[in-house]
Parts: sequence; C-alpha cells; structure tokens
Amino acid sequence: MRIITALAALAFALSWPTAAHAWGPLGHRLVARLAESRLDPATRAEVERLLATEGLQSLADVANWADNLRELDPDLGRRTSRWHYVNLGELGCRYDADAACPGGHCVVEAISAQAAILGDRSRSDAERLQALKFVVHFVGDVHQPMHGGNARDRGGNNVQVNLHGKGTNLHALWDSGLLRSARLDEERYLQRLQEAENGPPATAQDTSTPAQWAEQSCAIAVEAYPPRATITDAYLAQHRPVAERQVQIAGERLSALLGTVLARAPATEIPDAD
Repeated sequence: MRIITALAALAFALSWPTAAHAWGPLGHRLVARLAESRLDPATRAEVERLLATEGLQSLADVANWADNLRELDPDLGRRTSRWHYVNLGELGCRYDADAACPGGHCVVEAISAQAAILGDRSRSDAERLQALKFVVHFVGDVHQPMHGGNARDRGGNNVQVNLHGKGTNLHALWDSGLLRSARLDEERYLQRLQEAENGPPATAQDTSTPAQWAEQSCAIAVEAYPPRATITDAYLAQHRPVAERQVQIAGERLSALLGTVLARAPATEIPDAD
C-alpha cells in the first residue's frame, strides 16, 4: 500500500508543471501586502470579512495558498496547475486566447474567471474566499516575467544557470533569486518597495487587462536571457530593479482589481482580454 501511495505521489509530482511557481513565498507576500496597504476602507472591510471566515487576518496569509495546493488539495492543484502561467514568447508577446489559452486554462483567463466569482455576492463565502486566494496569487504570477515567456523552455525552467557557484535555472532565478540577492527580510523589503519611486503609480489611470499584463511580462522575459550560464553581479544589478518594479505594479494592480470587483453589483465580470 505504501509503495502504491509513493508511486502515485511521484507521478503527481512529475506531472506538476514546475513553472507553476512565481516570485517564491517572499515575492507573493510582498505583492499581497503592497496591495492590502492600498485598499479603500469598504474593500478592506469585505476582504477582512471573507478572510475571517477561515480565521485568516491578511492577504499575505493566502498569498502562497495556490502554490501549496500540491500538499493541501492535490486534485484541485492538478486541475488548476495551468492557471499559473501563459506562454506568449512564441506568439510575439501578443495574447491570443485560442492560441495561448485553449479552454481558458491560463493565468489570464483564470484572473478574470476568479475575479468574477469573487465579485458575485450570490456565491457562498467559501467560494468567494477561494476565488480571493486565487486572484491574489495569480495577479502576482502574471507579473513574474517568466510566467509569460516561452513554451519551448517551459518559462525558463530548462535554461540552466549558475548563481554564486550554485546551479539553478532562469525561471527560479526570477522567482526568488533576484529578490533574495538584495538580502533583505520581508519587513525591510516591504518598506523599500513602498518608499521607492520608480515611476508613476501603475493604477493612476491604468485600464489595462490581465492579457496586457501578460504581454508586458513577456516583453521583459524575452530580454532577460543571460549571455552566459554564469549569472554575474552586473546581471543582478540590471534585472533586480525590474523584478522589484513588477512586484510593485502587481501590488498596485491587485489593489485596484479588488476595489473594482468588490464594488460591483453581483455576477459581473472584469473586462475581457482583447
């Protein structure tokens, strides 16, 4: 019996796309905390009410839930594994639903679908809380450049690199290696990102869609391939600010999305992709 269970677990692990993880726990928590700090009072109250139904206190508490489904709920994790990314590199970084997202199984359509559930007051609190967990995570995912990258190398997972004498891959480097290289803990990183002035707020007049977010990530991804396998300090210095800005923008857009969705009448949807 143990052998059968072990084999089943191994088969599931091999079938789970390694590209399903983005930013790592730190990055996803930063996105959630940046978003939460910008919520208007009415949106904050509804978010807190939904979280409280499971004894949760903050968006950061659910930021990594979707990545933890492998252990928490393997069946749901398997069914939603393709919702974490979309491959646009071979499509010229242009989103076409038929080509990039057959059946709606990609991060772009998952954000729209889960946001619609979250905003539907006729749904149960349990359904809406699960949708909130997905939205928080997927908005972070779509802003990790490699989650909009190339299918041929599985979003950089097949591109081997060496960082500080240790082997890794390009996807993992963008997941967490770039942020970790700043050597800041979560509180100090949050303060740094909140104080940073790297451009105008993304949400000031931002009417872009999840599809456009993915296209923007793809454009970064195709320029992020290093000229050699060894990652230099120059590469880190060049690309860490880009990764940090993506985390900031994700937090801004997540806050705006939650405000829009939770202010709407029941059963409405966020704008569809072009």
